[in-house]
Amino acid sequence: MKIALVHDYLTQRGGAERVFELLCQHFPEADIFTSLYAPKQTIDLDRRQVKTTILQNIPGATKYFRLLAPFYYPAFRTLDLQDYDLIISSSSSFAKGIKKKPGAKHICFCHNITRFLWDTEIYLQQYSDYKSFAPLLKKIFCWLQKQDLKYAQEPDIYIANSTVVARRIWQTYKREAKVINYPISSHNFSFSKRKSNFYLVSSRFLSYKKVDVTIKAFNYLKLPLIIIGDGPERKYLESIAGDTIRFLGYVSDRKRKNLMAKARGVVVSALEDYGLVPVEANASGTPVIAYGAGGVLDTQIHGQTGILFPQQTPESLADAIIQAQNTSWNYTDIRNHALNNFSEIIFFDKVEHFLSQVCDIKLSYWQPKSAA
Repeated sequence: MKIALVHDYLTQRGGAERVFELLCQHFPEADIFTSLYAPKQTIDLDRRQVKTTILQNIPGATKYFRLLAPFYYPAFRTLDLQDYDLIISSSSSFAKGIKKKPGAKHICFCHNITRFLWDTEIYLQQYSDYKSFAPLLKKIFCWLQKQDLKYAQEPDIYIANSTVVARRIWQTYKREAKVINYPISSHNFSFSKRKSNFYLVSSRFLSYKKVDVTIKAFNYLKLPLIIIGDGPERKYLESIAGDTIRFLGYVSDRKRKNLMAKARGVVVSALEDYGLVPVEANASGTPVIAYGAGGVLDTQIHGQTGILFPQQTPESLADAIIQAQNTSWNYTDIRNHALNNFSEIIFFDKVEHFLSQVCDIKLSYWQPKSAA
């Protein structure tokens, strides 16, 4: 069986890319396709060849990849996948629209519906001057929504990372999706019972991530907070941060792993569709303080693996942090919760079992790495 792995674009390193990295590791013989590839800015593919679209030839495309939205579906449709029996797309936007040969199977690991098309106001809030182009954007987005609905019918099977995303896939695309919570690369995280005094945020700096809510809560509490990541809101976030808050930008995987293990808690103020960061924190034995809606409801147990707060406000978060400080955490149980429910082995076993039920695909050679 000849297999192709397809991702939207490999120009950054977020949760969707880390899932795709695991898929690539577990399909070492598969060919890899994407629209744009910036190897220094994204996941480690161990020098494997990555086949791209014609968009790769546009100067500056990998830096300004968001501006190319109208061209992704046409570009993906030009990819030649006629030799492949199984196509696995990893998509939160355009990769689901690839063209397969008759008789081939296309499985889409859907991280979300195309968010900027269907949650436009929320998504574009971080771009301060977008309102100047609102009339033009409205026409473009209306056309892109029609394209999105059309090409969302291409996959044979959808696998969603959370119940929230499965619900959105049905509501928007009218396609059913099997919920299989995505895994973390468990061997990339270390465990420590010896926690330091700081709290940690690991996030892209986009408005819907609500990093400002976290900063305001820690300004009030005057507790140490380390923030790793980058994005369009960085200058604003730095301007409102108090003396107890440090910005480290992007850090190496090794440093991020150590910070996760040593943090007193990892804070997530966003409404996440799924969210790998809370699971990564738990794999490090670290409790999570998270906004109690969306994907965290699939992964967190209030009072055991973390504290869920009810409102996206500094006051609600501050109360949750105080509650977390007064909780006696069992760090070993927190780590075991992550490994027993969200490891690669658990994930790939569930996927293989599901595929054997719904179609004649058997992936007996699928060999996940053992958890550390």
